Amino acid sequence: MGETSTIVQSVCTGRAGDAPWAPGPGRTAIDKRPVEGPVRAAALGLDGDEQANRADHGGPDQAVYVFAREDLDDWSQRLGRPLRDGAFGENLTTTGLDVNGALIGETWRIGTALFEVVLPRTPCAVFQTWLAEQGWIKRFTQEARTGVYLRVREEGDVRAGDPVEIVHRPGHGITVMAGFRAGLDRDIDLLRRVLALPGRSDKWAELAAKVERGLERDREAGLLRS
Repeated sequence: MGETSTIVQSVCTGRAGDAPWAPGPGRTAIDKRPVEGPVRAAALGLDGDEQANRADHGGPDQAVYVFAREDLDDWSQRLGRPLRDGAFGENLTTTGLDVNGALIGETWRIGTALFEVVLPRTPCAVFQTWLAEQGWIKRFTQEARTGVYLRVREEGDVRAGDPVEIVHRPGHGITVMAGFRAGLDRDIDLLRRVLALPGRSDKWAELAAKVERGLERDREAGLLRS
């Protein structure tokens, strides 16, 4: 048997639109659909793609969202229904790539663009309502296979079928998923290591501050030793 190709299976984009079912402002761009041909990847994302809630989504540190086809297939089996490429709101659906094993700061060459792995996805109420799965936020969070957000280091074009070349893996060994789990487990020591990484997103500092506040409340309540 030959080796599995590490490629982008689909490039998906979506425009923001009214969605009365969506919590909050009733608008969302979670419905991403595969597109043909080259798509420009720029600092704020892919051409033709939008985010309805820019306070929590989008920006340079969440320019492009990646999810593995293998994880979609697993969820499809467990949920008992098909999940097409883009079903989780991802921009790039990959095959043969260990998305969840990516290191913070790892860089990938896809097409003529260069990307940097930055953050995990934090599931929201819109995601849960979109999938119509009760308890989805908790279930998706506990699995900690969130996919990753990418920063665009060099603008360029990407298209379905492009190989994913891992250009650089930092020596610190901290995966995005380990950082995500550190937030769940309130592992402040690991989060402090993340904060020391050059070029890391400010969102890691926000997560660490949230964990610190929770630990301090527990200390004040006598639930933790100082």
